[in-house]
Amino acid sequence: MAMKFSENADRMDVRYVAGLARIALSDAEAALLQGQLDDILAFVGELKQLDVAGVAATDVATEARNAWREDAPAAGLEREAALASAPLARHGQFVVPKVIE
Repeated sequence: MAMKFSENADRMDVRYVAGLARIALSDAEAALLQGQLDDILAFVGELKQLDVAGVAATDVATEARNAWREDAPAAGLEREAALASAPLARHGQFVVPKVIE
């Protein structure tokens, strides 16, 4: 019986999560991953108990600043160069398997 998870839950069933991701697990894999998931959720539970009232919100944990370069237009690959490594090209375009029935 699969157990659903909410933020208030203390435990999440690894087979339930695997089912959502459509991943088949052997019994050994499920046991190993369940232990790891339980440990992760226990740690998150410990973090939830921390008093962070005086801690300012931040989205980075280091003193690093924006290291992104200025966004400037630049020339891209020439069509022939891009198509040169394609498994199949026709009429100057990539040929890919049909994905819509």
